[in-house]
Amino acid sequence: MTSPLYDRILLTGAAGRLGTHLRGGLAPLCRELRLADLAPIADLRPNETALRFDLADMAATVAACEGVDAIVHFGGIAMEAGWEAVLNANIRGSYHVYEGARQHGVGRVVYASSVHAIGYHRLEDQIDARAPHRPDGLYGLSKCFAEDLGRLYWDKFGIETAALRIFSSFPEPADRRMLWSWLSFQDCIRLVTAALTAPRVGFTTAFGISDNRVKPVDNRLARHLGFHPLDNTEAYRAQVEEKTPTPDPRAESVARLGGWFIDLGHPDDTDDKDAT
Repeated sequence: MTSPLYDRILLTGAAGRLGTHLRGGLAPLCRELRLADLAPIADLRPNETALRFDLADMAATVAACEGVDAIVHFGGIAMEAGWEAVLNANIRGSYHVYEGARQHGVGRVVYASSVHAIGYHRLEDQIDARAPHRPDGLYGLSKCFAEDLGRLYWDKFGIETAALRIFSSFPEPADRRMLWSWLSFQDCIRLVTAALTAPRVGFTTAFGISDNRVKPVDNRLARHLGFHPLDNTEAYRAQVEEKTPTPDPRAESVARLGGWFIDLGHPDDTDDKDAT
Protein backbone atom coordinates (compact mmCIF):
# COMPACT_ATOMS: atom_id res chain seq x y z
CA MET A 1 0.00 0.00 0.00
CA THR A 2 1.36 3.42 -0.99
CA SER A 3 2.05 5.75 1.93
CA PRO A 4 0.30 9.14 1.92
CA LEU A 5 2.34 12.05 0.58
CA TYR A 6 2.02 13.99 3.85
CA ASP A 7 1.91 13.01 7.48
CA ARG A 8 -0.30 15.94 8.48
CA ILE A 9 -2.17 18.65 6.56
CA LEU A 10 -3.85 21.62 8.26
CA LEU A 11 -7.08 22.76 6.61
CA THR A 12 -8.39 26.12 7.79
CA GLY A 13 -12.00 27.04 7.07
CA ALA A 14 -12.86 23.36 7.35
CA ALA A 15 -16.49 24.04 8.33
CA GLY A 16 -17.11 26.29 5.32
CA ARG A 17 -18.73 25.52 1.98
CA LEU A 18 -15.51 24.56 0.23
CA GLY A 19 -13.71 23.26 3.28
CA THR A 20 -16.45 20.73 3.91
CA HIS A 21 -16.00 19.27 0.43
CA LEU A 22 -12.22 19.40 0.60
CA ARG A 23 -12.12 17.16 3.66
CA GLY A 24 -12.91 14.02 1.70
CA GLY A 25 -10.69 14.99 -1.20
CA LEU A 26 -7.64 15.66 0.97
CA ALA A 27 -8.01 12.61 3.22
CA PRO A 28 -6.03 10.23 0.93
CA LEU A 29 -3.07 12.65 0.83
CA CYS A 30 -2.21 12.50 4.53
CA ARG A 31 -2.17 10.31 7.60
CA GLU A 32 -3.88 13.04 9.61
CA LEU A 33 -6.05 15.90 8.41
CA ARG A 34 -6.11 18.62 11.05
CA LEU A 35 -9.28 20.67 10.66
CA ALA A 36 -9.59 24.23 11.91
CA ASP A 37 -12.46 26.70 12.00
CA LEU A 38 -14.16 29.22 14.23
CA ALA A 39 -17.37 27.20 13.82
CA PRO A 40 -17.76 23.72 15.30
CA ILE A 41 -16.82 20.76 13.10
CA ALA A 42 -18.92 17.61 13.44
CA ASP A 43 -18.74 14.02 12.20
CA LEU A 44 -14.98 13.58 12.33
CA ARG A 45 -13.59 10.82 10.14
CA PRO A 46 -10.97 8.36 11.45
CA ASN A 47 -7.96 10.36 10.22
CA GLU A 48 -9.33 13.79 11.21
CA THR A 49 -8.74 15.93 14.27
CA ALA A 50 -10.39 19.31 14.88
CA LEU A 51 -9.39 22.61 16.43
CA ARG A 52 -11.69 25.56 17.05
CA PHE A 53 -10.13 29.01 17.16
CA ASP A 54 -10.20 32.48 15.61
CA LEU A 55 -7.58 33.19 12.93
CA ALA A 56 -7.23 36.64 14.48
CA ASP A 57 -5.72 34.87 17.54
CA MET A 58 -2.06 34.68 16.59
CA ALA A 59 -1.00 32.31 19.37
CA ALA A 60 -3.76 29.81 18.56
CA THR A 61 -3.13 29.98 14.81
CA VAL A 62 0.63 29.55 15.12
CA ALA A 63 0.14 26.64 17.54
CA ALA A 64 -2.20 24.91 15.07
CA CYS A 65 0.67 24.80 12.54
CA GLU A 66 2.97 22.77 14.77
CA GLY A 67 3.79 19.35 13.34
CA VAL A 68 2.16 20.17 10.01
CA ASP A 69 3.71 19.39 6.60
CA ALA A 70 1.36 21.52 4.44
CA ILE A 71 -1.38 24.08 5.02
CA VAL A 72 -4.53 24.47 2.93
CA HIS A 73 -5.67 27.93 3.98
CA PHE A 74 -9.35 28.36 3.14
CA GLY A 75 -10.29 30.17 6.35
CA GLY A 76 -11.49 33.74 6.80
CA ILE A 77 -14.44 35.81 5.61
CA ALA A 78 -15.64 34.64 2.19
CA MET A 79 -17.63 37.73 1.22
CA GLU A 80 -17.43 41.50 1.13
CA ALA A 81 -17.50 42.84 4.69
CA GLY A 82 -16.52 45.85 6.76
CA TRP A 83 -12.91 46.83 7.28
CA GLU A 84 -12.47 45.53 10.83
CA ALA A 85 -13.89 42.12 9.97
CA VAL A 86 -11.74 41.80 6.85
CA LEU A 87 -8.67 43.06 8.68
CA ASN A 88 -8.96 40.55 11.51
CA ALA A 89 -10.08 37.43 9.64
CA ASN A 90 -8.39 37.78 6.27
CA ILE A 91 -5.38 40.04 6.69
CA ARG A 92 -4.23 39.36 10.24
CA GLY A 93 -5.44 35.78 9.95
CA SER A 94 -3.37 35.10 6.83
CA TYR A 95 -0.30 36.68 8.40
CA HIS A 96 -0.74 34.42 11.41
CA VAL A 97 -0.98 31.36 9.15
CA TYR A 98 2.26 32.25 7.39
CA GLU A 99 4.00 32.95 10.65
CA GLY A 100 2.84 29.56 11.87
CA ALA A 101 4.29 28.02 8.72
CA ARG A 102 7.59 29.86 9.17
CA GLN A 103 7.96 29.15 12.87
CA HIS A 104 7.14 25.45 12.50
CA GLY A 105 8.94 24.70 9.24
CA VAL A 106 5.90 24.08 7.03
CA GLY A 107 7.07 23.85 3.43
CA ARG A 108 3.94 24.54 1.37
CA VAL A 109 0.78 26.64 1.67
CA VAL A 110 -2.20 26.34 -0.66
CA TYR A 111 -4.15 29.57 -0.36
CA ALA A 112 -7.75 30.21 -1.37
CA SER A 113 -7.42 33.54 -3.15
CA SER A 114 -10.25 34.88 -5.29
CA VAL A 115 -11.30 36.33 -8.60
CA HIS A 116 -12.01 39.46 -6.58
CA ALA A 117 -8.28 40.14 -6.34
CA ILE A 118 -8.45 40.94 -10.05
CA GLY A 119 -12.15 41.82 -10.28
CA TYR A 120 -11.77 45.09 -12.21
CA HIS A 121 -10.13 43.48 -15.23
CA ARG A 122 -12.48 43.07 -18.19
CA LEU A 123 -13.51 39.73 -19.63
CA GLU A 124 -11.94 40.59 -23.00
CA ASP A 125 -8.58 41.43 -21.38
CA GLN A 126 -7.71 37.70 -21.37
CA ILE A 127 -5.37 38.15 -18.43
CA ASP A 128 -2.84 35.69 -17.11
CA ALA A 129 -1.14 35.52 -13.72
CA ARG A 130 1.19 38.41 -14.62
CA ALA A 131 -1.68 40.92 -14.74
CA PRO A 132 -1.62 43.42 -11.86
CA HIS A 133 -3.97 43.21 -8.94
CA ARG A 134 -7.25 45.08 -9.46
CA PRO A 135 -9.38 44.31 -6.40
CA ASP A 136 -13.07 45.12 -6.48
CA GLY A 137 -13.60 45.64 -2.73
CA LEU A 138 -12.09 45.19 0.72
CA TYR A 139 -12.49 41.43 0.46
CA GLY A 140 -10.56 41.41 -2.83
CA LEU A 141 -7.97 43.72 -1.30
CA SER A 142 -7.38 41.21 1.49
CA LYS A 143 -6.75 38.53 -1.14
CA CYS A 144 -4.16 40.76 -2.81
CA PHE A 145 -2.44 41.21 0.55
CA ALA A 146 -2.31 37.48 1.20
CA GLU A 147 -1.00 36.75 -2.30
CA ASP A 148 1.83 39.24 -1.75
CA LEU A 149 2.39 37.75 1.69
CA GLY A 150 2.84 34.35 0.06
CA ARG A 151 5.32 35.77 -2.43
CA LEU A 152 7.30 37.40 0.39
CA TYR A 153 7.44 34.19 2.40
CA TRP A 154 8.64 32.27 -0.68
CA ASP A 155 11.31 34.82 -1.58
CA LYS A 156 12.56 35.40 1.97
CA PHE A 157 11.82 32.13 3.82
CA GLY A 158 11.45 29.48 1.11
CA ILE A 159 7.84 28.57 1.89
CA GLU A 160 6.06 27.58 -1.32
CA THR A 161 2.62 29.01 -2.07
CA ALA A 162 0.00 28.12 -4.62
CA ALA A 163 -2.45 31.05 -4.64
CA LEU A 164 -5.66 29.75 -6.17
CA ARG A 165 -7.91 32.51 -7.49
CA ILE A 166 -11.22 30.74 -7.07
CA PHE A 167 -14.08 32.07 -9.16
CA SER A 168 -17.64 30.79 -8.40
CA SER A 169 -17.50 27.44 -6.61
CA PHE A 170 -21.03 26.26 -5.87
CA PRO A 171 -22.97 23.02 -6.38
CA GLU A 172 -24.13 24.30 -9.77
CA PRO A 173 -24.15 27.62 -11.68
CA ALA A 174 -26.91 29.90 -10.44
CA ASP A 175 -26.84 32.69 -13.05
CA ARG A 176 -25.44 33.62 -16.46
CA ARG A 177 -22.15 34.89 -15.07
CA MET A 178 -21.53 31.51 -13.48
CA LEU A 179 -21.85 29.86 -16.90
CA TRP A 180 -18.27 31.06 -17.41
CA SER A 181 -17.06 31.60 -13.83
CA TRP A 182 -18.15 28.29 -12.26
CA LEU A 183 -15.68 25.98 -10.51
CA SER A 184 -17.29 22.67 -9.63
CA PHE A 185 -16.63 21.22 -6.20
CA GLN A 186 -14.84 18.26 -7.81
CA ASP A 187 -12.64 20.56 -9.89
CA CYS A 188 -11.89 22.54 -6.73
CA ILE A 189 -10.67 19.33 -5.11
CA ARG A 190 -8.63 18.56 -8.25
CA LEU A 191 -7.06 22.02 -8.13
CA VAL A 192 -6.07 21.81 -4.46
CA THR A 193 -4.79 18.27 -4.93
CA ALA A 194 -2.66 19.39 -7.88
CA ALA A 195 -1.22 22.23 -5.79
CA LEU A 196 -0.32 19.79 -3.00
CA THR A 197 1.16 17.09 -5.23
CA ALA A 198 3.08 19.15 -7.82
CA PRO A 199 6.83 18.49 -7.52
CA ARG A 200 7.57 22.20 -7.35
CA VAL A 201 5.32 25.19 -6.73
CA GLY A 202 7.59 28.08 -5.76
CA PHE A 203 5.13 30.95 -5.80
CA THR A 204 2.39 30.18 -8.30
CA THR A 205 -0.88 31.93 -9.04
CA ALA A 206 -3.57 29.77 -10.64
CA PHE A 207 -7.13 30.52 -11.71
CA GLY A 208 -9.76 28.26 -10.17
CA ILE A 209 -12.29 27.78 -12.93
CA SER A 210 -13.81 24.73 -14.61
CA ASP A 211 -13.49 23.87 -18.31
CA ASN A 212 -16.33 26.16 -19.35
CA ARG A 213 -17.05 27.31 -22.89
CA VAL A 214 -16.11 30.93 -22.24
CA LYS A 215 -12.53 31.26 -20.99
CA PRO A 216 -11.77 34.81 -19.82
CA VAL A 217 -8.40 34.00 -18.19
CA ASP A 218 -5.25 32.18 -19.29
CA ASN A 219 -3.90 29.55 -16.85
CA ARG A 220 -0.75 28.66 -18.78
CA LEU A 221 1.59 30.06 -16.11
CA ALA A 222 0.28 27.41 -13.69
CA ARG A 223 0.62 24.41 -16.01
CA HIS A 224 3.37 22.96 -13.82
CA LEU A 225 0.74 22.30 -11.14
CA GLY A 226 -0.90 19.71 -13.38
CA PHE A 227 -4.47 20.91 -12.85
CA HIS A 228 -6.87 19.59 -15.48
CA PRO A 229 -10.52 20.57 -14.87
CA LEU A 230 -12.97 17.92 -16.00
CA ASP A 231 -16.32 19.65 -15.47
CA ASN A 232 -18.13 22.42 -17.36
CA THR A 233 -21.45 24.25 -17.33
CA GLU A 234 -22.98 23.06 -20.59
CA ALA A 235 -25.41 20.70 -18.88
CA TYR A 236 -26.80 23.70 -16.96
CA ARG A 237 -26.81 26.26 -19.77
CA ALA A 238 -30.38 25.90 -21.06
CA GLN A 239 -31.89 25.99 -17.57
CA VAL A 240 -29.84 29.01 -16.48
CA GLU A 241 -30.54 30.97 -19.66
CA GLU A 242 -34.26 30.24 -19.41
CA LYS A 243 -34.65 31.43 -15.83
CA THR A 244 -32.36 34.48 -15.89
CA PRO A 245 -32.67 37.56 -18.13
CA THR A 246 -30.06 38.47 -20.71
CA PRO A 247 -27.78 41.06 -19.07
CA ASP A 248 -26.81 44.37 -20.65
CA PRO A 249 -23.27 43.82 -22.01
CA ARG A 250 -22.50 47.49 -21.35
CA ALA A 251 -23.04 47.09 -17.60
CA GLU A 252 -19.85 47.19 -15.56
CA SER A 253 -20.97 44.14 -13.60
CA VAL A 254 -21.10 42.21 -16.88
CA ALA A 255 -17.90 43.63 -18.35
CA ARG A 256 -15.69 43.00 -15.33
CA LEU A 257 -14.42 39.71 -13.93
CA GLY A 258 -15.71 40.59 -10.47
CA GLY A 259 -19.36 40.60 -11.51
CA TRP A 260 -21.80 42.35 -9.22
CA PHE A 261 -19.10 43.04 -6.62
CA ILE A 262 -18.32 45.96 -8.93
CA ASP A 263 -21.65 47.56 -8.02
CA LEU A 264 -21.16 47.33 -4.25
CA GLY A 265 -20.44 50.46 -2.28
CA HIS A 266 -18.13 50.69 0.71
CA PRO A 267 -19.35 48.02 3.15
CA ASP A 268 -18.95 50.30 6.15
CA ASP A 269 -21.34 52.81 4.56
CA THR A 270 -24.05 50.52 3.18
CA ASP A 271 -26.09 47.42 3.91
CA ASP A 272 -25.07 45.69 0.70
CA LYS A 273 -26.13 42.08 0.40
CA ASP A 274 -23.77 39.23 1.14
CA ALA A 275 -21.38 38.32 -1.63
CA THR A 276 -21.55 35.15 -3.70
